[in-house]
Amino acid sequence: MTIGGRQETPDASADESGGGETPVPSRAGRNLPAALAVGFGLGGLILGCLLVAPKLFVGIVAIAVAVATVELAGALRRAAGITVTLVPVLLGGQAMVWLSWPFERTGLVAAFAVTILACLVWRFTGGTEGYVRDVTASVFVAGYVPLFASFAAMLVVPADGMFRVVCFMIGVICSDTGGYTAGVLLGRHPMAPRISPKKSWEGFTGSLVAGMLGSALAVSLLLHGQWWQGVVLGAAMVGTATVGDLVESLIKRDLGIKDMGTLLPGHGGLMDRLDSLLPSAVVAWLLLSLFVPS
Repeated sequence: MTIGGRQETPDASADESGGGETPVPSRAGRNLPAALAVGFGLGGLILGCLLVAPKLFVGIVAIAVAVATVELAGALRRAAGITVTLVPVLLGGQAMVWLSWPFERTGLVAAFAVTILACLVWRFTGGTEGYVRDVTASVFVAGYVPLFASFAAMLVVPADGMFRVVCFMIGVICSDTGGYTAGVLLGRHPMAPRISPKKSWEGFTGSLVAGMLGSALAVSLLLHGQWWQGVVLGAAMVGTATVGDLVESLIKRDLGIKDMGTLLPGHGGLMDRLDSLLPSAVVAWLLLSLFVPS
């Protein structure tokens, strides 16, 4: 189970190792109690920061960006021998997040452009072999993690920013809960068996229904928007969450790894939690800016 739209189908198979069977921790293939504990803990931390001082959310995003960047760069290095220019990507990622707070899109775009330039120059010391490969991967990491995550930070900038972040969280949680429940109980038809065998159309439908309902209530009650705007937001977030999950599944299959890291029990690495949140943050910021002007 992960937050952000994974719809799992039952999988009763067991891995064999050393002549014995290793039991699957849950029908979704994860340690469910640990996953739930981590999910509630992270959600509680974010909600607590929003209640105490909404701008602390920017700090949480910045920390998550740094950890996820290191995880993704490490996975690329270990599995494929790709060297991400980690220093400029880490520093540039922090610049994107923190400059998007006071300067919003202008600060974000400027920081991203400077980060790309820094990656091009930093890689000079590595010589010609693999230059295009390493720089391309560095730009990909900078765009996939800090650039996307900065849209989540920008949610908290307006006066009603706390409620915008809460709407984002509610949409993600409802999508995940609906998808997980429907996928485990009803999942029979794989959505993309060659990419993510456990993702089902039934789970996607559950995500869609729960995400649209939760977002409709959140937008109308917290931001005083129209219910249909919440429905559109929920549907769009479920779509981008699913795409984000499939993208990371493709990356991990290409690299031949199961998880990006081991930081979070029951989930793998932090990047394994952010895969569907990152593109969803972009959609949440865009649609909420359009539907509920600050």
